[in-house]
Amino acid sequence: MDKVKRPDKRAERSRRTREKVVEAARELFVAQGYGATSLQEVADRAGVAVQTVYFVFRNKRTLFKDVVDTSIAGDTEPVATMDREWFRTACAEPTAAGQLRAHVHGTREILGRVAPIMPLIAAAAATDPEIAAQWPDDPDPRYTVQHAAAEALVRKPDTRPGLTVETAADLLFGLLSPELYLLFVRDRDWSPDTWEEWARTTLTSQLCTDPG
Repeated sequence: MDKVKRPDKRAERSRRTREKVVEAARELFVAQGYGATSLQEVADRAGVAVQTVYFVFRNKRTLFKDVVDTSIAGDTEPVATMDREWFRTACAEPTAAGQLRAHVHGTREILGRVAPIMPLIAAAAATDPEIAAQWPDDPDPRYTVQHAAAEALVRKPDTRPGLTVETAADLLFGLLSPELYLLFVRDRDWSPDTWEEWARTTLTSQLCTDPG
């Protein structure tokens, strides 16, 4: 008789603790800034001992990186964006218009989580060179993702004739940037739905033969 594998309660507790600490840190970093937030405050907000925070993350820089990484991913799973189900499904769409619809929607979900902390990342990187080194400018990870999407896009039958991977990647990189998202959604008070529709129609008109 096969033995039923029991859930690993210790691993589950560890995962929940990590999630609580990351969420508490995110709230405090956004509200107070990276430099003004102590690990003791994070521990208090998460309801754990500060020693637990040190044991799991070692230092505030590592915790900050986890806050950013989980904001991008939407969870704590160590899966890169290009290996995520939404990205692979978008790239597998048979038409460029279909891929753009799925890609813009998936990107919108990420931007909704990441764009609000972009000023925080810039401020932290400006004051701490070790944080800046965690996100090197070259190659930009976001451009790497958009270049992979462009490679799939240009092979679709409804892309504009002569469209190169580089041009498609540049347009995706620019129009789906956190800076432009914040400009419209935060500064100009667009709804995320309005931004998504604008980004999709604009990219479709630039990259596809049949914008309709």
